[in-house]
Amino acid sequence: MKIAVLPGDGIGPEIMAAALKVLDYIIDDESLDVEIESAPLGARAYFEFGDPFPDHTKLICDSADVILKGPVGLSYDETQKIPIEFRPERGAILPLRKRYDTYANFRPVRLSSTMKQFSPLKNELLEEGIDFVIVRELVGGLYFGAKSHGVNREGLRYVRETLEYNEAQIRRVLVTAFDLASERRCHLHNIHKSNVLLSSELWNEVLREVAQNYPNVEVTHMLVDAAATEMCLAPNTFDVMVMENMFGDILSDQAGGLLGSLGLMPSACIGDNKSYFEPSHGSAPGLSGQNVANPYSMIGCVALMLQVSMGRQDLADRVWSALFRVLEKGTVTQDLALHNSLLKVVTTCEFGALVLDEIAKR
Repeated sequence: MKIAVLPGDGIGPEIMAAALKVLDYIIDDESLDVEIESAPLGARAYFEFGDPFPDHTKLICDSADVILKGPVGLSYDETQKIPIEFRPERGAILPLRKRYDTYANFRPVRLSSTMKQFSPLKNELLEEGIDFVIVRELVGGLYFGAKSHGVNREGLRYVRETLEYNEAQIRRVLVTAFDLASERRCHLHNIHKSNVLLSSELWNEVLREVAQNYPNVEVTHMLVDAAATEMCLAPNTFDVMVMENMFGDILSDQAGGLLGSLGLMPSACIGDNKSYFEPSHGSAPGLSGQNVANPYSMIGCVALMLQVSMGRQDLADRVWSALFRVLEKGTVTQDLALHNSLLKVVTTCEFGALVLDEIAKR
């Protein structure tokens, strides 16, 4: 297998370094036949090559079986130096998703009961921990629709953005979500806004058709605003949640808040022919170079890659268990210690080394 590694911007190279140490250990320990090649992506790629997704990065990604990607983006002031169409989100992230048609985004939301001190939720809501997955449609909807802006006849500035889906786009992500629910606790929450949006009406029509093939899966329909409330009041209500692109973007960030930090949120971006794995959070340029960022999400991406793209659930479980054991001992990076002075704060490098120690213990 060939893996393309895109370290990204800000804290990306630091947390990627910790993740690659874990991956290198697994490769050596299991004698896996894996080739790794790095390439630039994001704001720094633009400043160096004039393109946030350079042609040579595309070639490396095209030839890879799977992509491991760090967060991209720089500070507001630095970003203003980049033309709008070349800014990392528009010029790198969306083209990456479109190029490989990674239509389903998995965001596991996991916190063991012994890690509940990290969450801002009341302890009584977390007696069983948190364990659900957000499945987000990733290459359609408002983010990919036609856009225009200008000045109208009345002299007023305006903007127009189109939310567009067809039934094939909807069906394939729903099938993915139903398959995942079938492997878990057989409960799927369909998150929509059909009381306002016609796109949600079509989404729900297609879901009813797909659901006929999954009689073992219980489906609960929930408006997106109600889901946001329920995530805070009763997070264990959920097993698998499926939703369109923008809803998934917003609710998955809220899920990071439930855990206490977006640093605990890895994600998998799944396509039929190629997938890539990235943290759900941004590049936190204000923390860059300080060795304080949480590498959990990037190491979690390695676990997801081992599971989804390499078919090695056993190795993925080793990584997840190591991550959980480090946190359960009260050893954290600074993002998880803001409201608890009893936790032991370590650096990015130290956290990664502790995870490696736990993996080595098997």
